[in-house]
Amino acid sequence: MNTGFFSQPMMQSPYPILLFSIVQLFSSDAGAISKEAKRPNVLFICVDDLRPELGCYGANYIKSPNLDKLGSSGMVFNNHFTQVPTCGASRASLLTGLLPASKGHLSNEACRKFISGKPEEARPETFIHHLKRDGYHTVGIGKISHYVDGLLYGYTDPVGTERELPHSWNELVFDPGKWKTGWNAFFGYADGENRQSMKGQVKPYERGKVEDDGYVDGLTARLAVKKLGELSKRDQPFFLGVGFFKPHLPFNAPSKYWDLYDESKIELTPSPHVPEHVNKASLHQSGEFNGYKAGDENAALEKPLSDAYARKVRHAYFAAVSYVDAQIGKVLEELERLGLAENTIVVVWGDHGWHLGDQLVWGKHTIFERALRSVLIVKMPNSGQAGTRIDRVVSSVDIYPTLMELCGTTMPFETDGKSFVPLMKNPATTSWNEAAYGYFNNGISLRTERYRLTTYFRKEEPTIELYDHLSDPNENRNIAGDHPEVVRQLMPVLQKGNTGLFGK
Repeated sequence: MNTGFFSQPMMQSPYPILLFSIVQLFSSDAGAISKEAKRPNVLFICVDDLRPELGCYGANYIKSPNLDKLGSSGMVFNNHFTQVPTCGASRASLLTGLLPASKGHLSNEACRKFISGKPEEARPETFIHHLKRDGYHTVGIGKISHYVDGLLYGYTDPVGTERELPHSWNELVFDPGKWKTGWNAFFGYADGENRQSMKGQVKPYERGKVEDDGYVDGLTARLAVKKLGELSKRDQPFFLGVGFFKPHLPFNAPSKYWDLYDESKIELTPSPHVPEHVNKASLHQSGEFNGYKAGDENAALEKPLSDAYARKVRHAYFAAVSYVDAQIGKVLEELERLGLAENTIVVVWGDHGWHLGDQLVWGKHTIFERALRSVLIVKMPNSGQAGTRIDRVVSSVDIYPTLMELCGTTMPFETDGKSFVPLMKNPATTSWNEAAYGYFNNGISLRTERYRLTTYFRKEEPTIELYDHLSDPNENRNIAGDHPEVVRQLMPVLQKGNTGLFGK
């Protein structure tokens, strides 16, 4: 196992480039590589703050027909976990395939601190850079790393010119529309204003009287459709990364997506309290949510939102999910129309989950299940595995080596992840190690098939939490004190994930 972002010595010479790829990936000769085969394209769709609460994940009350269709023709990973429950750090871990090794790696500025402005070295900065070196034409649209258009500049600054990932992209394109800059668009409202211009005096949601392109994700879908047309004419495999903003706050969506839901019938959280035997220091006061100062109520650990307002906010989140699902559908439809789907790997990845009032939190930034578990759907061309649900525990750091294997690209160095191609071929394989690590809030969390064990490096007690997902899937009761034998058994496994963040 590696020990964090770029913690191993860099290679002294560039790695060899393979000029062949895979074909019929999941036929009887699954995973075989053919020199005659055309290398697969990759369409990688990132969705911000998307909980695994979709129809294809069993949530039949969510209207997500396009992602459900993708799931029915691909593979749905039911227990995929991100490494850090905040946007920039989660994406940095995904892109490098490495676990966080310092407090800086838990920041939204992780890519800027450890990747931006650096000269190109033998080791690629990201898996996108890796594919680019191996002959792929790479295009980024929207939020793939942390900065929403891939350029470094502050929330209220003019658009920057320096790339967050300096060596990963052949093309980096974005349409901010009426909002003029990427950050304005990210926090944008239908009238062209944004959270910054309104100095936070906005609601955390909006029912917009606009069509899909009245918010920026509609423009991103349009741009992705156009770019697919251009890429279809190139005699070169491509990697197209498309980063959609919703359902990140503010939960804004056109009215027609709100109309899909009856607010009075929206159920509230099954975890309406701070879990038993848990210190509030494990949670937070929903500062990001409360930063939308015109909201009807403030969230707090001392008192839940009213049922009426909680339903309103959940309604807004669901509408934003349905809105982004429709935008993803446009991109997938164009992929099919152009005949590209027959040779394109499609990945939909959520950068982390989100508490919708669960444990009295409205936001991410915890190492509970709600904040670390996220969407991962993979569709392979010619896989023969349509509609497969994979319940094994996988991590975002596993995606890097998986894509390299699927694209026939060598891995001349270690990451902290492991290719899950064997799981895709046989979900029942006994060789898979079920352990996913999460990091935040002065703590490390381990998720196994049955348990979540978390240890915090702080003064507030208790510092150890154990949840049994067989009997308590919503993590409502810490049972560490009742089952010290389970803690003793799992603690050495958790310590294997301690990359040096909290000493050894």
